[in-house]
Amino acid sequence: MSDDWHDVREELRAFALGLPETHEDHPWGETVIKVNKKVFLFLGIDEQTEKWDPTFGVKLLSEAHGHALTVEGAQPSGYGLGKAGWVTVPFLSPLPETEVLLDWVEESYRAIAPKRAVKELDLR
Repeated sequence: MSDDWHDVREELRAFALGLPETHEDHPWGETVIKVNKKVFLFLGIDEQTEKWDPTFGVKLLSEAHGHALTVEGAQPSGYGLGKAGWVTVPFLSPLPETEVLLDWVEESYRAIAPKRAVKELDLR
């Protein structure tokens, strides 16, 4: 697998968009994936800038929360989101296997999606 963070980001994006009732949105010029009008995956902006390093944000309420925070540079998300279980993870740090990241995306989805959408996911 390529170490290119763009590839990992695209994989997370594609996976998230494959979940029931999801869509992409671009508030604040950033990419987010929503279910039922609520964000469950923050993907940030498309390109690294002087002031911005690529990150993704997910809501984790299990032991995955602690695991995500062990990634170098990861931290509870800003704007008070960290208190609700949101973690911001830098794409440029050594990351766990992509499978693990996809599990985090799915966990975030399950925390935010309506029950009917989670049920649909479980039936797949």
